[in-house]
Amino acid sequence: MMEAAPSVLLSVVVPVYNERENLPLLLTEVRRALDPLGEPYEIICIDDGSTDGSLDVLKELGPIHPMLRILVFEQNAGQSAAFAAGFRAAHGNRIVTLDADLQNDPADIPRLLSELDRFDAAVGWRVKRADPLLKRISSRLGNGVRNWATGEVIADTGCSLKAFRREALAPLKLYRGLHRFLPTLIRMEGFSVTQVRVNHRPRTHGKTKYGVLDRLRATVPDLLAVRWMQSRLIRTSVKEELGPWPS
Repeated sequence: MMEAAPSVLLSVVVPVYNERENLPLLLTEVRRALDPLGEPYEIICIDDGSTDGSLDVLKELGPIHPMLRILVFEQNAGQSAAFAAGFRAAHGNRIVTLDADLQNDPADIPRLLSELDRFDAAVGWRVKRADPLLKRISSRLGNGVRNWATGEVIADTGCSLKAFRREALAPLKLYRGLHRFLPTLIRMEGFSVTQVRVNHRPRTHGKTKYGVLDRLRATVPDLLAVRWMQSRLIRTSVKEELGPWPS
């Protein structure tokens, strides 16, 4: 991860895959939420191999939103890769993540940031999901299984709206699919995590990127990998250090 730039205090990281219709309003809403804070920030959009012209829209939006930075993948690599690239490129000492589909509400970002005064990470909890019934049921089951297997109590690990202190992300190396386990990975490194109730909105443009079966097939191997990491975690500290000795 790059060193924090003193001129930027906050970085917003947004993976983008085929969301061209949502991007203009997304950037407007993020600015509406962050401008009143009165601190310098950047918005990093990672184009993850979009095929619908999302990159062209982002380029058109650049002159309108000078805090916008665009990272362009050669091909679709997935959300974990996009988050990892955004974290590496981020200049801020606080980093916010959210989806580009406008279901996350940027107006919730200041509340998440306020929790970073006491915690190392604040993760969104979509209490009232604006999704079809089958997706809500599968999500609740998935969260239950993840919590059971990892010993966690995160109600909504699939919510991309999260805020982190920079140092909480610095030790992490993300592999494909592990963005769903960011709270667990951060706690494994000794950092603190809290949950914040956030708004959730129905999708009005574009299509969801994950089906129920697709998500299940992807999550099970990731869950086993995280469980293995937890079982092999080194839990020790140096009690005392002696030396060097006088000659």
